[in-house]
Amino acid sequence: MAGGNDIPFKIEVSSRIRRLPPYLFARINSLKAQKRRAGHDVIDLGMGNPIDPSPDFVIDKLAEAARDPRNHRYSASVGIFNLRREVALKYKRRYGVDLDPETEIVATIGSKEGFSHLMLALLGAGDTVVVGDPAYPIHMYAVALAGANVISVPLGNDEAFLQRIEHVLKNLYPRPKLLILNYPHNPSAMTVEPKFYQQAVELARQYNVLIISDFAYGETCFDTYHAPSFLATPGAKEVGVEFSTMSKPYNMAGWRVGFCCGNSEMVRALSTIKGYYDYGHFAPIQIASILALRKGDDFVARQAAVYQKRRDVLVSGLRKLGWSVESPRASMFVWAKVADQHLAGQGTIDFSLRLLEEADVAVAPGRGFGENGEGFVRIALVENELRIKQALRQMDAALNGRKKHQRPSNLSAKTPTQDHASAPLDVTSADDGRSSVVGG
Repeated sequence: MAGGNDIPFKIEVSSRIRRLPPYLFARINSLKAQKRRAGHDVIDLGMGNPIDPSPDFVIDKLAEAARDPRNHRYSASVGIFNLRREVALKYKRRYGVDLDPETEIVATIGSKEGFSHLMLALLGAGDTVVVGDPAYPIHMYAVALAGANVISVPLGNDEAFLQRIEHVLKNLYPRPKLLILNYPHNPSAMTVEPKFYQQAVELARQYNVLIISDFAYGETCFDTYHAPSFLATPGAKEVGVEFSTMSKPYNMAGWRVGFCCGNSEMVRALSTIKGYYDYGHFAPIQIASILALRKGDDFVARQAAVYQKRRDVLVSGLRKLGWSVESPRASMFVWAKVADQHLAGQGTIDFSLRLLEEADVAVAPGRGFGENGEGFVRIALVENELRIKQALRQMDAALNGRKKHQRPSNLSAKTPTQDHASAPLDVTSADDGRSSVVGG
């Protein structure tokens, strides 16, 4: 072609993309997809993606609202008022927290979207954020995408952890702008008591640092434990916000409904960003979510009991394997230290690949959540008890050389609600085997 040249055309991505750390789960996701395409029945305990169905009464309300053409138009980016009001009523009912639906609550397209956009609203080049290590990856990735830097502090849930944070706040200049807290924690399932938040609020006031509480697993609690809300702490609304989600407690992960509540200036900043980026949820989803918040408390309690039974089966089985594991008080994960003889000198990423290759069981390697996650794996409570037991048998066979047990015959007759994740891939299904092991 006239005027042409032989220089290859090159796409230059933005610096924010280049700042992202390596995606340590890519090899596991690729192998999982390959095995499923080859017909393997992979038991996926890697991703916190609920397989249990959403409440029937919520689905019915969604269908009813979707038939009303008035709901087919653009919605409000901050969420319809009645939904935000229902969130305020729930916070008052469950945690004794007063929230103004107009100025202190914004609906988000899942807490992950809300958190990421809040980073854009609060951070810029040169800003720093303090995050516990290990951490849910978006707590680091969203900071990087906003052009800011992460300061990792070894994770804890006690005064020693707060002292480590204070040391950073006192000695780093410019001083960090933001502290991210996440209890019940993902991936470690670590929990806190109200006193922890009282000390955190005092620290925020003293050093003029903002706090974001990721409370995604706040309602998935076991035994007699009740996770405290950061916003229930005196003074919390002066220094921070809290993200919550309907994904886990209501089995509504794919609905993508979350909320940011608390400090009005931080909520306003997020609302401003969202006004430029999106038009909010499809209105019928919001209308159905109102009903879930209003009438779903019993459903939430029953679902937590389901996860508790799965927890007991998994923890018992892992201990029989010789792994060191605490029984979590909350979340939908078990954070397990792999026995040295099973690691066999490997890091947890290579170990997880080996487990997937030899046992057809997918778990999330701790190293993918930070340096301090090395030696651990995160196992999601997303399969029923029979499937969890089967996964444990397959792990035992692969790691200890024991004979594989035949799968119980009734597993072949599972309904989709019992085991969606293990069903053969179907072109009519949204699950194409590419889902990330770090989601949720």
